[in-house]
Amino acid sequence: MRRILNNAISLMVVVVVLFLVVPLQTALLDVLLIFNIALSIMVLMITMNISEPLEFSIFPSLLLITTLFRLGLNVAATRIILSEGGQAGVVISAFGQLITQGNVVIGVVIFLIIVLVQFIVITKGAERVSEVAARFTLDAMPGKQMAIDADLSSGLINESEARIRRQKIQKEADFYGAMDGATKIVKGDAIMSLVITVINFVGGLIIGMVQGGGDLNTVLNVYSIATIGNGLVSQLPALMISTATGMIVTRSVSDGSLNTDVAAQFKAQPRAILSTGIILVLLALVPGTPTLPLLLVGALLAGGGYWGNRRLTHARQTQEAEAAAAGQPTPEVQAASEADFYKDINNVYSLLTVEPVEMEFGYSLIPLVDEASGGKLISRIVIFRRQYAQDMGFVIPSIRLHDGASLGTNQYVIKIRGEEVARGEILVDYYLALEPANPLGEIDGIETIEPAYGIPSRWILPENKEMAEIYGYTVITPLTVMLTHLSETIKKYAYELLNRSETMQLVEHLKKTEPELVADAIPNVITYANLEKILKNLLREGIPIRDLATILEAIVEASGTTHDIDMITEQVRGALSRTITRRFCENGQLRVVTLDAEVEKKVLAALTKNDHGVYLALSPDIMQQIVTQLGELRKKFNELGQTPVVLTSQIIRVYLARLINPFYPDVYVLSFNEITSNVQIQALGNITLQQQEKRA
Repeated sequence: MRRILNNAISLMVVVVVLFLVVPLQTALLDVLLIFNIALSIMVLMITMNISEPLEFSIFPSLLLITTLFRLGLNVAATRIILSEGGQAGVVISAFGQLITQGNVVIGVVIFLIIVLVQFIVITKGAERVSEVAARFTLDAMPGKQMAIDADLSSGLINESEARIRRQKIQKEADFYGAMDGATKIVKGDAIMSLVITVINFVGGLIIGMVQGGGDLNTVLNVYSIATIGNGLVSQLPALMISTATGMIVTRSVSDGSLNTDVAAQFKAQPRAILSTGIILVLLALVPGTPTLPLLLVGALLAGGGYWGNRRLTHARQTQEAEAAAAGQPTPEVQAASEADFYKDINNVYSLLTVEPVEMEFGYSLIPLVDEASGGKLISRIVIFRRQYAQDMGFVIPSIRLHDGASLGTNQYVIKIRGEEVARGEILVDYYLALEPANPLGEIDGIETIEPAYGIPSRWILPENKEMAEIYGYTVITPLTVMLTHLSETIKKYAYELLNRSETMQLVEHLKKTEPELVADAIPNVITYANLEKILKNLLREGIPIRDLATILEAIVEASGTTHDIDMITEQVRGALSRTITRRFCENGQLRVVTLDAEVEKKVLAALTKNDHGVYLALSPDIMQQIVTQLGELRKKFNELGQTPVVLTSQIIRVYLARLINPFYPDVYVLSFNEITSNVQIQALGNITLQQQEKRA
């Protein structure tokens, strides 16, 4: 029994197909016709009460089933009408009498109007909307995928959430693609209903007059009522299903059901309702207009708009009063309390504290931070801190968030150790559209530069979001812009946030699993101060320090031959080759820029040693050539969306990195011994010297 219930839909589809062949009893046909009407009403109600199309993802398949069911009933009714002398049951007869009202011509005209409305207006419109929605959804998929990847890389979401969002995008594309095809079925159903109606009418006349021997008026009256009744019983469900089709493909931007959205959005505009009522009342005063209906409707709208406006104003005043009651004390009281507080000299020392990371906001950005107002920045920072700790092995200190009185309303500032290192400006009610290399079209918006990566962008209105994605723009929210800027800034200055206490805490954590290694290395081989320098060197160039055991083992081994911190760091990087390879390789392939042998010789020859260590004394001409050529080759990496990497020998790697970093902070310099042997290296370019330099 359970197996039968589990396959009930499949069995029902088979039975519906049999309706096209197997005759039905009139009583059973009546029940099925009423069930068909009830099913169409149910589908329409569901589409009006969902907030997004994927909540009713079975709709394309259901559309096919209901259409097949309707056609099966139509064929069964046609068989009964033609075989039973126009008597097709009480349902068809009642609907036929209802629409004709004793006049066949009026019945035919009304029926044709209903059919044409369903075919030309509803079905054709739904078909066009489905086609456009399917194309827009498919075109917007790459932009949505890039936005997910951006959120994942910045720590806004984890891998599980990213997988769910990717699946949702795929389901949306499949849904709208299926809807595009399903609307063609609705169109065919409308055409077929007209054809069956003509067959019923013509066939009934032939059978009634030739085989039945009745007179023309009687036959015309009997078969016209049956034909129109059958057509109406078929077209009413078709009209509701077509309306549901148009409804579900136009539910693109909503926060709830259609009923909730309509009520909420009309209530939010009481002045428009009031103005409409006043205009109708004024029209009623014009001679020749229908005074009573205009006055009645105008008075109702004016009264409703006036009452709604008062209610909205009262709610706004209540909110302002509550905000004022919960606000800060008056300036005089606050100043007096501050003066009393700082009379104690010990309290003044609290002003000397320097926060590791601070973020100040303008007034309009506070709702993005305030959790009481629905702000999600703090929760996103928590996710980013966890993700960064997993990736880099370094826990970011707590970030102090506060408003900045000296900032513009839309500005924010990021500070490291009390000093400003970055600032940005965002528009809360807009989206930021990142311009692609070759956009398919231009979108209206306020031109700006994305603060984290310096990408040319535009602030666009929410209603232009989907069009921007179709044109190839990557569209992100203001919160994502701000958090991405914060996360990239922290990554850039992470080495400054690593202090002695954090280094000691990392070592204490390692003691739990590697006590012998820690006891052997610290302080016998290396001090906490030098270990901190090595870890800072790694973080400065984006190398994770999560595998602290391997780092200490490499330090112990390297310290037997040298005490130079830079050289020890290079040995540590070699020991972290798998980590570095994973960090910069994609799909087993590493795209790099290489140095010509002559360039490496020049750099090696320019290494100079003094009392403070080794430094690079390269001629300005050669430096200019290296920087210029690297700038051109860097564009290739940007076009591929990959991190620029320069590959060179270990002995000059650190000095070349220090040369390049002031010009291109996003370019990483790796050595050959930092790349594992299973990686395929692809050179996108080679830095060479000009001929005159070689002759010199």
